[in-house]
Amino acid sequence: MNTECKPEQLEYQSLGRREVIGRFDGGRITSDGGGLLLREVDQRIGLLDRLAGCFTDHRNPESIEHRVRDLVAQRVYGLALGYEDLNDHDNLRKDSTLALLVGKRDLTGERRVREQDRGNPLAASSTLNRLELGIPKSAISDRYKRIAADNEAMDRLLV
Repeated sequence: MNTECKPEQLEYQSLGRREVIGRFDGGRITSDGGGLLLREVDQRIGLLDRLAGCFTDHRNPESIEHRVRDLVAQRVYGLALGYEDLNDHDNLRKDSTLALLVGKRDLTGERRVREQDRGNPLAASSTLNRLELGIPKSAISDRYKRIAADNEAMDRLLV
């Protein structure tokens, strides 16, 4: 007996009211669709939320477009999809699939506050760099390192 499984579409957890469906009939295509499976797992175990909790954000709340959780998710998903270099995110910041993985509601970035950022739903490498370089002692005084990582908390979580 031959078993043939050819689903016409795959249904994933929604993003707010937006349905997330994988189909195989063309249109806007990505090679990073496997990230949807990672997002599905994270929706269940909440690892990215817990990892984001290991950071303290000293940025001015009125100037923030990307929450720490979004920055952590963007960087982790980027790494998981094979984009290890931070400068890869200067192109990836336009990627609607990565924006969906991160949980952005505006998948095209058309509603960004600054006109120069419109069309880019995600953070650039310079913003992600602040996430990676921030250390507790400099987070308050250094304007470029305002997000402080608690390395001990990350070790407890991940190790």
